[in-house]
This record gives sequence, C-alpha cells and structure tokens, in this order.
Amino acid sequence: MKTPWIKYSIWMLVFWMASGSAVVKADVVLHAFDWPYTRVAAQADEIANLGYKAVLVVPPLKSGSDCAWYFRYQPQDYRVIDHCRGNTETFKTMVAVLRNKNVKVYADLVLNHMANERDGALDFPGPFALKDYRQRRAYSSRQRLFGDLTKNFLSANDFHEARCITDYNDVYQVQNWRLCGGAGDRGLPDLKANAWVIKQQRLYVGMLNAYGVEGYRVDAAKHMTNEHLRAVLSPDLIGNRRIYAEFITGGGAGTLEYDRFLAPYLRDMPSNFGAYDFPLLNTIKRAFGFGQSLNQLVDPGAYGQALYAPRALTMPITHDIPNNSGFRYLLLDPTDEKLAYAYLLGRDGGEPMVYSDYTAGDNGRWFDAHKSVDMQAMLRFHNAMQGTSQEVLAHNDCAILWRRGQNGIAGINKCGSEVLFDVDTNNRFFWFRNYRELFSNGTLRIESGRYGFRLPARSARMWVVE
Repeated sequence: MKTPWIKYSIWMLVFWMASGSAVVKADVVLHAFDWPYTRVAAQADEIANLGYKAVLVVPPLKSGSDCAWYFRYQPQDYRVIDHCRGNTETFKTMVAVLRNKNVKVYADLVLNHMANERDGALDFPGPFALKDYRQRRAYSSRQRLFGDLTKNFLSANDFHEARCITDYNDVYQVQNWRLCGGAGDRGLPDLKANAWVIKQQRLYVGMLNAYGVEGYRVDAAKHMTNEHLRAVLSPDLIGNRRIYAEFITGGGAGTLEYDRFLAPYLRDMPSNFGAYDFPLLNTIKRAFGFGQSLNQLVDPGAYGQALYAPRALTMPITHDIPNNSGFRYLLLDPTDEKLAYAYLLGRDGGEPMVYSDYTAGDNGRWFDAHKSVDMQAMLRFHNAMQGTSQEVLAHNDCAILWRRGQNGIAGINKCGSEVLFDVDTNNRFFWFRNYRELFSNGTLRIESGRYGFRLPARSARMWVVE
C-alpha cells in the first residue's frame, strides 16, 4: 500500500507532465495592502525601479464609509468603485500609470459574499446607497462600471440561507453557509451561483479587464464551488490572466482542508488558476519552529507540502495573519520573516509576494516593508536569477545553501551560531571571478575545487557573480 505522500507525488507527476514543461517567469508581486489608489500611482516609478512586476491592490468595489480595512472585503455594489481608498477614477488612473511602467495590476476580487449590514438586509446596494447615487448623480455616473444605478442589483433570491458555518471541514457548509463572527453575528450574506449573480460578476470582471487589470486574487475561494469560479472566470473572459485563489489551509497533502478544498481546485481548474501557497507557508512556519529542522525546506513539494511552482503564489505572511486573531499563530519572528523572504525570493519556484501595510499595523512593523534595504537586496537577487536552475548544495537542521546556475548562491541560517558548509565547486561556479554579497556588500572568490561558505548566525546571504 502506498503512503499518502507517495500517492500524492505520483499524482502530481502525472499532472505536471500533462500540464507541459513551459517555464513560468516568477515575477515579484507587491501586496499594497490597504494603500489608497493615489498612493500606488504616486509611487509607480519607485515600485518599478525596485523590481516589482505586479501590484495587488485594494478590492475595486463599493463598500461602506467606515475606513477599517475589512470593510473593503464587504461589497455593497459591484457596479461602482467607491470606498475610502479610492474610486473608479483613481483606480483607472492608477492602472494606466502602472502599465506605463510595465507593472501589472492584480485586483482583489470578493465574489463569495456581500456586506454584513443594515440588520441583515439582502437588497444591495440598498436604499441609502441608491439615495446617494441620486443626490450625487454626476459623481456616481463617473464611478459607474455597468448597470442601472437607480435600482438594486441583488435581492434575497440571490443568497443562500442565513446559516453560519460551524464545521470548516464540511464542504457543503463551507460553500453554502455564512462566514460569521460569533456572539450572535448574522454573518456575511453568501451569494448563490445563479444565472443573475454570475452575469453581474462577469460584467464586473469584464469592466476591470477593460481598464487593464492583468490578474486577480479571489478572496475566500475556499467558500465557492469550482463551478461558480469557472462560470465567472471562464477562458473567454479571463484569457491567460493569472488567477490566485485564496484557500487558507493548515498544511499540504494529507490535511483535510487541502484534500477536500484545494486539491480538487488544482485538479479541475485551468493551469492559469493558481493559489496562495499555504502548504508552503505552513512548512516554513514549522521549519523555523523551536526544535524543528530547516531540512523541511529542501524540497517540500516532493512531499505535497508546497504547491506546483507555476501555480503558486508564495509568501511568509498575508494580510489576514496579523489582522485576524485566529491566524496570528502563523506570524513569524521578524528575523525569521526576513529569512523566509530570502528563501522565497532566492529559490526557483512560485511567484513571490511581498506584504507592505499602509495601515501601520503592529506598531508599523510592515509599513513600507516593500522597500527596506534588505528587501531591495532580495529583489535584486531574485530578478537577476530569473530563468536559472537551482541546486541545493548543503543543508542541516540550522541552515540551507543553494545555487542558481553558476550566477548566484543563497543561504539562510536560523540558528544562533555560524554554519560553515564545505562545498564541491567543480562545474558549479565560475572560478577566479568575484561574487558580490548583496546584504553585506562583501565578496568571495572561488579558486579551487572546494570552498567553505559561511552563513552567520540568524542571517541570510545572497551572492551574485560580477
């Protein structure tokens, strides 16, 4: 009898062969979390110069006037973009400015539910919004994407029954009942995948496409059926745009969440439909844990603990982790987070995402984190190594060292003392040429068949050939 991870590896090998062997360019995505659209546009030059190739931006929709971040994930209307971080006009300007710098815009899509408001009302956008549209007719007309703003566009017939999810491993509950906050909370009204809802969502996505959006994050995708996703994000509408669906799981192959939700999505959806690599994020969290080993990061995909690289959006943190108490257990120590970024930006595999928080959560820990000196070094390494192969050279419980072709070398050391790896250099590196270390600006030079690579305590190193 085959063990689960062997069965997983065989299944994935067949899948990968069927998917072809085309190399996917792993561009770095900046998650401009809760940034105003005007701020993203104003920093377009800097974002491009830092080496980012895409920006994930605030959900483009109408939400309530409250400026707390989570209200942007509670839609009132798809037919206009209007919230405290921007509107249709500033969104269109931002997309145009970024495209002029060859930076893609990825939009955050909220298709599973509508806003929890007005004592559980199911008419959207509701009487207050319609009154505002009438009173500010000229402004509302400029923000309109589609549809008749004198009428509601959703009614009670467009929602599932008002029941809260109690078992997050029950597929029917998760995909048909509501996300609720407890203590009598009515929860987020859960949309049906009926013909009317699908039509509205397709009109919405079509307009975002027309404005120049080149990829999408699908919020709460675990709570939607594959049929719903396919109906809205069909090939004729999406083309080859990247789709990254959010399936929060506690691990990879062998966990109930993965096997019941994420695995069927990866199996059944087209190859341009990727997902957040929560299996790898959980592997990273374990590997950096006390008493755990970095050996887990040598090839986690071989054991189903990382997604197939061309379909993976990789990250050590998402916006939910610091901002939702139920996910804070996934937070890494700041130094470990830097080492995790070095691992993700240094390796060959996945499209890495960098989190930068405008709202200055946790005393500003992630405010403008996308342009820290260390992050700039990692971005330079990642972009310089595009298209080069990877070989792990050495590893132990504390550290891992790998090369990217002959052009680059990277390593991380999580432990409190230096690690020295003695490596065979034959046919692996350029001899008699300097390699520049991007964090310290030091150099090394290989002149014989063996070399001792030093990884200082609690540090990362990234060398690039000069």
